[in-house]
Amino acid sequence: MITNFFEIFVLSIIQGVSEFLPISSAAHLIVASNIYEFKNQSLLIDISLHLGSLLAIVFYFKKDIFDFKRNINLFYKIAVGTIPLILIGYFLYYTGIIHQLRNIKVIAWATLFFGILIYIADKNKFLKTIDSHFNIKSVLIIGFFQVLALIPGVSRSGITITAGRILGFDRVDSTKI
Repeated sequence: MITNFFEIFVLSIIQGVSEFLPISSAAHLIVASNIYEFKNQSLLIDISLHLGSLLAIVFYFKKDIFDFKRNINLFYKIAVGTIPLILIGYFLYYTGIIHQLRNIKVIAWATLFFGILIYIADKNKFLKTIDSHFNIKSVLIIGFFQVLALIPGVSRSGITITAGRILGFDRVDSTKI
């Protein structure tokens, strides 16, 4: 476990700043750990930092999240969209592949490839609105795109925005997804 306050501080700042931008927070955590030669930076630390981000999101949106009657359809879509991530994430963890993805070469190639993909997707003409076209098919497609965020160098928010743009949603709606 991390016992050094400096390591915790640096990784927490990186996570806090990078989580809500379309950049890979996991990649930045790994790169910073390599630069500063943190010996104990692991997948468990990454997950703990991401859970902290999740708690911050839940706290910030608590009024919307806990308005179950108004948001039941949204909760259903979130649950369906999370299924691919859980299943494939479990497989990657169980087989050990997830640990092999945590290296600088994978991060560099993933960042380059998905940077190009988000650029191309952003050129897509948006024709759909989230209110009328955000259905289960769209949710599952976005869910499968989010699986790619398990690769360090692929931003979860960036890949979600990319998926929304590929599906024809405008930038604002793609960000809301």
